Amino acid sequence: MTSTASLADTMDPVLERAWTVLETVPDPEIPVVSIRELGILRDVRRAADGVLEVVITPTYSGCPAMSQIAEDVGHALEVAKLTPYRIATVLAPAWTTDWMTADAREKLRAYGIAPPTGNCASDAPGEKVIRFVPRALPAPACPRCGSAHTERLAQFGSTACKALYRCLDCREPFDYFKPY
Repeated sequence: MTSTASLADTMDPVLERAWTVLETVPDPEIPVVSIRELGILRDVRRAADGVLEVVITPTYSGCPAMSQIAEDVGHALEVAKLTPYRIATVLAPAWTTDWMTADAREKLRAYGIAPPTGNCASDAPGEKVIRFVPRALPAPACPRCGSAHTERLAQFGSTACKALYRCLDCREPFDYFKPY
């Protein structure tokens, strides 16, 4: 789940405003969802030196969109006159589709991308172990007609974090946002 503003943040109007501004920054590869909705935006806080610090985590370590995301975050903060700031890219804990909001999943579906199914973290109480070993999951439902009668055409779709599927009922191809 995406990091949210803490009680202390809501008492700091600059942090509160920064969260609001950054909510509008779209993912450059899927512009119908924000970086906050995808869970890429992890935190907005004051660093020890008082500078506004924005923490982002890539969807995978080689994500080519991260430099664009950092540039878009910087631009949004500058337009809002929320300077000085620094952007910290944090790789641990690794991003997981579990951090996506329910709104993001619905926006993906409406956009024609099947959202990830299931969750990656352990269901055991107190444990949040992320599984990286592929496991059998049911085929995703078609985001256009809702049919569960789909087949994978390719492990990679329009980006590395998506797979290419086809609906066997409506015959339309679609991307599936793979669960990580």
